[in-house]
Amino acid sequence: MSDAPPFWKTKTLAAMTRAEWESLCDGCGRCCLHKLRDAETDELAWTEVACRLLDTHSCRCSDYEHRKAFVPDCVKLTAKKVAAIDWLPPSCAYRLLAEGQELMWWHPLVSGSAETVHEAGVSVRDRAVTERASGPLEGHVVRWPGLLPKSARPRPKSR
Repeated sequence: MSDAPPFWKTKTLAAMTRAEWESLCDGCGRCCLHKLRDAETDELAWTEVACRLLDTHSCRCSDYEHRKAFVPDCVKLTAKKVAAIDWLPPSCAYRLLAEGQELMWWHPLVSGSAETVHEAGVSVRDRAVTERASGPLEGHVVRWPGLLPKSARPRPKSR
């Protein structure tokens, strides 16, 4: 058994392999919610409406490999883009690492389980509305995707 620190503590985002990069996604689905931006003020508003490809139960893209063919404005995250994007949720591993912070306790790479992101109340599971059911996005503006749930905040260190 190795005592080496995990890759996300020793590598920059730009230095990660594709597999390492992809494993940083916690599967919350928050980045796949539609956002609105005011043309005059540049203010960002989150909605609870999911991209048409997001499976709102698993919180995963239903056709990740070909998503750009179906959703041309889907953003492929890169280390360079992460630094410039203002709409990544505060719980996002890419954002946290870019800002020099630690991964959260519920992140699958830390917890060892893909379910902890849902158990911590971070994911969009049972909260997102599908595009087909939504109607106009303006009727679905919410604050929660841009906030860190209390249940997801870092746990106090044990003594």
